[in-house]
Amino acid sequence: MYSFVYDNLSAKRKLSKDHLKRELMNGIAFNRETFLDQLANRSDWDVIIVGGGATGLGVAVDSATRGFSTLLLEQSDFAKGTSSRSTKLVHGGVRYLAQGDIALVYEALHERGLLLKNAPHLVKDQEFIIPIYSWFSKYKYLLGLTFYDMLAGKSGFGKSSFLKKEKVIAAIPGLKEKGLIGGVRYSDGQFDDARLALNLAQTAAEHNGVILNYMKVTSLTKTGDKVSGVIAEDAETGKSYKLNAKTIVNATGVFVDEILKMDMPSGDPLVRPSQGAHIVLDQSFLQGDAALMIPKTTDGRVLFAVPWHGKVLVGTTDTPLNAHSLEPVALAEEVDFILATAGQYLTKTPTKHDVLSVFAGLRPLAAPGKNTNSTKEISRSHKLIVAQSGLITITGGKWTTYRKMAMDVLDKAIEIGQLAVKKCVSQDVHIHGFQNQRLKDDLAIYGSDADEIRKLMKENPGLSNPLHPAYRFNQAEVVWMVRSEMARTVEDVLARRMRVLFLDAKGAIALAPAVAKIMANELKKDDGWVDDQLRAFNRLASAYLLYEVLITQKEVMGVA
Repeated sequence: MYSFVYDNLSAKRKLSKDHLKRELMNGIAFNRETFLDQLANRSDWDVIIVGGGATGLGVAVDSATRGFSTLLLEQSDFAKGTSSRSTKLVHGGVRYLAQGDIALVYEALHERGLLLKNAPHLVKDQEFIIPIYSWFSKYKYLLGLTFYDMLAGKSGFGKSSFLKKEKVIAAIPGLKEKGLIGGVRYSDGQFDDARLALNLAQTAAEHNGVILNYMKVTSLTKTGDKVSGVIAEDAETGKSYKLNAKTIVNATGVFVDEILKMDMPSGDPLVRPSQGAHIVLDQSFLQGDAALMIPKTTDGRVLFAVPWHGKVLVGTTDTPLNAHSLEPVALAEEVDFILATAGQYLTKTPTKHDVLSVFAGLRPLAAPGKNTNSTKEISRSHKLIVAQSGLITITGGKWTTYRKMAMDVLDKAIEIGQLAVKKCVSQDVHIHGFQNQRLKDDLAIYGSDADEIRKLMKENPGLSNPLHPAYRFNQAEVVWMVRSEMARTVEDVLARRMRVLFLDAKGAIALAPAVAKIMANELKKDDGWVDDQLRAFNRLASAYLLYEVLITQKEVMGVA
């Protein structure tokens, strides 16, 4: 039996303007009620952003920090789609360097350095090792990665080098030794994607942006032939809002075509989705702190095995699709491919029974002007498009370059919306949670917010109790996520704030009852809400359990 005794005064307090500002700066006032109140009292904005993934949130930060009145609307939770389903790497892209896209790699390496500077609580230097089985490979990869380091310049994390076989085995004890000559070591960045997305939302709010999840844009409004606003519906209440803006930004990832059709129903598709699947294994499969990079798989891709939150994340695939959804499902053949490839390199061969969680994400790749099933022919660079109506659409790109994409969007928005010319300052803005010294305790991922969670536990000792004896998470974290991180559902907590669903699906199911009960107390919901949440979450979590996805789903997913 769990104890759920705590003070709920924060939900009742009336904040003065100065108090609200102070509380917003430490995250206490980052909640839907605060933002809905602002929405009810204001209908005109400089910039409205549709989409709460990496790109949309980056645009919100850029817009708000330049001083524009900024509103972001997300149909689900922040980073629900692609932006929470990456390989968790902040990198220039060794694969793109091999393809000769030097400009993209240079840009991404510069942005990688800025992310480490502005969000050191989330971004860290990760050592990668490429196993070498021929002398030709040694010189090829060492030369390429030395050039990679040169492109990074002062933003570099560390110099690449060749390691002898003994040092490679010491760094990756689970690596097969047969035929191994040594390895090429290089450094890149690692992060928690969904938590960075959340911190970007909080950063935009700290600069007076209004940020709302579960607010779906249902249509665009026009003045003459120009887009002048949106109609948005609150998913929780069904209430509609008519909102006007000098410029509208469509940053909805794989859903950009749906917004474009609201503007021009007969327009051609802009995005070609590509699915990337990942599996998660116990850390015993990749002992040590180094990550494994397999530079060329049987289909010419790159595969990573990366330590992440005490587990091992392995992926990814690259499967062109003809359909998209908020909850894409990994294909059986994708899982088989990852397991087979990892098994070629690891002494402890992973099987389907070893998979703790499996998930897939859809990349919003800018579609080419011809039919193709090869994702190699689809650009990873971002595309910025302005319709005749003035609607600005941003698509393509990758997590690492979200800030540069946002800067390009705002520069264009100033032009299209005839806004006051203001310089981009986001390269020097510390992201919410900023903390120079990276902590090593269980609350490290919260950065400076960890102190606020500790205060909760000090004021209410019962909140120090664990959610479940087998897991490290405590009750205070759930309370904090509801009060200060805008969590509205059990899924919001376990999938994108705690990340348990992505790490251990069975564990997430075990934690769900305790999470639901705490959330119900915070949100003033009844037992019926708790039952509905648990049914919905268990149904969702079943798709992350491997035995639920081991069927070919080509017809369902529209695989090309």
